[in-house]
Amino acid sequence: MPELPEVEVVRRGLQRWLVGRRIEEVQVLDPRSIRRHALGAEDFRGQLLGTRVESVVRRGKFLWMPLNDPELPAPAVPVALMAHLGMSGQLVLQDAGQADEKHLRVRLRLSGEEPSELRFIDQRIFGGLFVTTLVPTPDGLPGGQSGESDAGGDATTASLIAAEAAHIARDPLDPAFSLPAFRQALKRRKTGLKRALLDQSLISGIGNIYADEALWASKLHYARATENLRTAEVELLVENVKAVMLAALAAGGTSFDSLYVNVNGASGYFERSLNAYGREGEPCRRCEQLGLATLIRRDTFMNRSSYFCPRCQPTPRNGHW
Repeated sequence: MPELPEVEVVRRGLQRWLVGRRIEEVQVLDPRSIRRHALGAEDFRGQLLGTRVESVVRRGKFLWMPLNDPELPAPAVPVALMAHLGMSGQLVLQDAGQADEKHLRVRLRLSGEEPSELRFIDQRIFGGLFVTTLVPTPDGLPGGQSGESDAGGDATTASLIAAEAAHIARDPLDPAFSLPAFRQALKRRKTGLKRALLDQSLISGIGNIYADEALWASKLHYARATENLRTAEVELLVENVKAVMLAALAAGGTSFDSLYVNVNGASGYFERSLNAYGREGEPCRRCEQLGLATLIRRDTFMNRSSYFCPRCQPTPRNGHW
């Protein structure tokens, strides 16, 4: 499943090409890909036709595009087109004359010059598109990431958020992310550290790959008890989460197969730089520099896997498993 850097790569591409363009035609080729739009395909079309994309916003792995119809009064309840990428969803901008992909599900024709179509492609149909309402953020701060900054995007000026994303915490690249608040939340939760990193109500956007990479960089075991973490350890961990995500952004995201691509169809290459994830039985690169031959280990964790170095990330005596 795409993680925060992958979604941010997509968001930046959409921000560059979509903002200010009107949706002139909507084709739903597979109704399963708009199943989250409860009122069906005709209402989906009606909600989108004639609207203009105002911005592209992300919080964690949630992505939405606020809409406005310049020919009508501002709606009492603002709306947005929300995209859920699922396991294999792709938002690709292409020219109208380009051949359709086998798994094309929804096509939006846009005003202006080429590329004139936004295509939603989804092989496994776990993702989808739907129109949602925007609600005020609980803290009165911007709802998520917008703009094209290399530091993770600028905050959108509107203190609105898609209703489906209102329950999740801010992610580490969000300018409004609060390190002291996150540190206190960790201590109160009393759980294993990786479980906390994957808990979207504590901190959003971190998935299995980048959790393992940040824990390796911080020399922290995945089962370390959150209530026993020192302030310096939490600060180092958050900095390493940011560093790993920004490195992935610079490389275009992490891609292990053909299912993840950015909006231009180009895969990411960050998997070549992974230090822990997927490297079971391979030498720990940090230990190698010390002349040691420690091998990366894999443990089963929450029906998934955790990869770590048993020397750099020692097993805690009183951890939470």
